[in-house]
Amino acid sequence: MDKYKEREKEEIRENEADKDKICGRNAVIEAIKSGREIDRIMVAKGATNLGKLYAMAKDAGIPVKEVAPVKIEELAAGANAQGVLAMAAAHKYATVDEIFALAEERGEPPFIIIADGLEDGHNLGAVIRTAECCGAHGVIIPKRRSVGLNYVVAKTSVGAVEYVPVARVTNIARTIDELKERGVWIFGADMDGEALWSADLSGAIGLVVGAEGEGVSRLVKEKCDFVVSLPMRGKIESLNASVAASVMMYEVARQRLGIKAR
Repeated sequence: MDKYKEREKEEIRENEADKDKICGRNAVIEAIKSGREIDRIMVAKGATNLGKLYAMAKDAGIPVKEVAPVKIEELAAGANAQGVLAMAAAHKYATVDEIFALAEERGEPPFIIIADGLEDGHNLGAVIRTAECCGAHGVIIPKRRSVGLNYVVAKTSVGAVEYVPVARVTNIARTIDELKERGVWIFGADMDGEALWSADLSGAIGLVVGAEGEGVSRLVKEKCDFVVSLPMRGKIESLNASVAASVMMYEVARQRLGIKAR
C-alpha cells in the first residue's frame, strides 16, 4: 500500500510541475498575446515557420533558445508540442520601482538582493525565502542565463514569492548603475573581498550574490562599491550559493536592527 501511495504522491508532484509549461505553437503564441509572464521559450532545432513566434517573443522581451528536439519531447511529457515549449512564470514579476515603493512604505532604507545568474531553482527559491525572513524589500534577477520564477522556485520559497517583489531586468550591470544613482550602495559577495563583519551594511544597500560555481561576473563585480566575503575556516573553499546569501542577508538584518555582536 505504501508503494502505491508514494506513486500517487509522485504523480501529483509531476502534475504540479507541469503547471508552468505551455506546449504547442498556437498555445505559446496565445500566451504571449495575453500578456502572460513567460520566462523563456524553447524551440526544437530545425523547426520551421516560426517567424511570427520569434517576432512576438522579441517584442515581449522573452528569450528564445534552440534545443535538441528530444529535449522538447522530454519536457512535453507526451503532449504535442510541435517543437515549441514555453516555461511560464509561477508568479507575476515586479518592477524595480515597486521594490523602492515597498521600502518607502515601510519607512526603511532599501535592502535589495541582486542574484547575478543563479540557475538552480532551489537556490533562488531559498534566497527569496531568506530575503522575506530578514526584511529585504526585493530581489532582482536577469532575464537571461538565470532561472526565473518557475514552479520549483515558488515551491522552495515556501510562499515567500507572495511577499517579496522579484524584478527581472535585461541588464544587471546597467540596473546596478541605476540603483547607485538612487542612493543604493552595492556590496558584491566574492572570496577576495573584505570580511563581511567589518562592512557597514546599515544603510541603503544592494547585496550581489553570484551564480553557482562561477560567482559574481567580472563586469558586475567592477560595478560594486564594495566586495565582501565570508571567512572560511575549514578545508572547503566555498558555501552553497543560497547558504552564503542567507548568512550575508542576516548580517545585514543584524546591523539594520542595531543588534551588537557579543
